[in-house]
Amino acid sequence: MKAFIVRTLLILVCLVLLVQLWIFASLAWWRTHPVETTMMMRIDYWSHSSAPIKHEWRDYDQISDYMKHAVIAAEDGKFLQHKGFDWEGMQFALERNKDKGKVVAGGSTVSQQLAKNLFLFNKRSFARKGQEAAATWMMERMWSKERILEVYLNSVEFGDHIYGVEAATQHYFGKSSRSLTREQAAFLAAILPNPKYYQDNRDDRKLRYRKGLILKYMRYSHIP
Repeated sequence: MKAFIVRTLLILVCLVLLVQLWIFASLAWWRTHPVETTMMMRIDYWSHSSAPIKHEWRDYDQISDYMKHAVIAAEDGKFLQHKGFDWEGMQFALERNKDKGKVVAGGSTVSQQLAKNLFLFNKRSFARKGQEAAATWMMERMWSKERILEVYLNSVEFGDHIYGVEAATQHYFGKSSRSLTREQAAFLAAILPNPKYYQDNRDDRKLRYRKGLILKYMRYSHIP
């Protein structure tokens, strides 16, 4: 029995190490190559394979600066200051969730969200959060802030089977992400917490309020 437990533990350790090597190798490759698909895209496709994934890569300088400012203002105001984790933001989110008695705030940074989108899945668990932290730590040390934001903008979900700012801009406005206006960028950033719902509910009161806040704080956000 003891030998069986030892073998099982060794297998688990080897599996964990293999996962870390896969993440490290992927991050090393993606430092200079476009990210054409993510774990979130794969899960979406496997769940609904009848519909194609809409996604087009765009380099950092091909994306409107309005969109970069809007995402930072909406998702991670301390993006340039932290090393992947906003501890004050996490504490604030925990306190809000405790007061409300349910999860109303996440506290995840852009880097953490990207790590989850690239390698993991949405289901909450301690194992997933631990792996998310490990992937975020590696990413922040292997990539520049500009690269992290570039990949985030190219991979985040904006609606049903819609990934990345270029596909989103084409879907919602029929043009390139290079020519997004300030209002349009704020709208796209505002739908990020629940894109599939807001895709069909663009006049939702909470969405209009969130868009207004983003427009207000965009001028104060700093981008790489």
